Amino acid sequence: MSQFNQAGAPEESNKNKPIIYWVIIAVLLVACIFLFVSKNKMSEENDLNSKRMQGQLDSVRTDRASLQSDFDAASAKIDQLVSQNAKLDSNMQKDKEEMLAMQQKIKSLLGNSKANASELKKARAMINQLNDKTAQYEARIAELEKENGVLTNKNVVLTKERDSTVTQNIAIKKIGSVLHASNIRMEPIHKKKNGKEKETSKAKKVDVLRVKFDIDENRIAESGTKQLFLRIVGPDGTILSTTTNGSGKMTTSKGDQISFSIMKEISLIKEQPVKDVVVDWNQEGDFARGNYMIEIYSEGYKVGSGNVTLK
Repeated sequence: MSQFNQAGAPEESNKNKPIIYWVIIAVLLVACIFLFVSKNKMSEENDLNSKRMQGQLDSVRTDRASLQSDFDAASAKIDQLVSQNAKLDSNMQKDKEEMLAMQQKIKSLLGNSKANASELKKARAMINQLNDKTAQYEARIAELEKENGVLTNKNVVLTKERDSTVTQNIAIKKIGSVLHASNIRMEPIHKKKNGKEKETSKAKKVDVLRVKFDIDENRIAESGTKQLFLRIVGPDGTILSTTTNGSGKMTTSKGDQISFSIMKEISLIKEQPVKDVVVDWNQEGDFARGNYMIEIYSEGYKVGSGNVTLK
């Protein structure tokens, strides 16, 4: 009986071997499936984490670009306002320095390529603060420009009034500096063969028509050489004119061009009269009978006149 049992044990053991193998295979298969699922799940989590990190990086880049754009706009505005204010109010220097200092801090933050979201958030807050200061600064400039506009209008009015007064004073001074001739005499002179001169009233004997006059004292006219223009009007109403006497054209105070017969220069001393100014008119031909009139001009103004009649 015992021999039979001993012979049957190996046979039963051999029958159990396939079951063990299948169990092992099943365990290995489950393990492979577990590892495969775990690996896929881990890969999915890695992809998800990678996408999340990439999204964060993209967000940071977008925020940085947006901040840089806003900062550039704020900086440009500040540069414009600082330039504008340089002409308006030196008292705003402190505000300008604060904005420029804040501008440098923001620039430093944005220039850091490793800046995180927290630092960029800080930069955003500073940009908002900078924009607020810029708005206040701009409002103050507008106020100053308005005040300056009022002052400018007042200055324009004052300048016009001043210029008008100056113009009037110049005109008054110019008129006041015009010389005045007095004691005007016209002497027809006959020159004898012996060189002596004799006054005559006969036209055919006149060799020189001599004009004498005084220049009165003038307290405005400056000392120096002054030009006097004499117009001698003949009996026929024409202005006597010869090239030898330097006849030509002169401009009156009204801007008109008129002929003159002869020009005389005198030396004037301020506040002193000039006595016995002598001007000789030498005629190329004979003097006609009739009335001769003399007009004396200074600075374009008629300052005296006289006449003489030749028979």
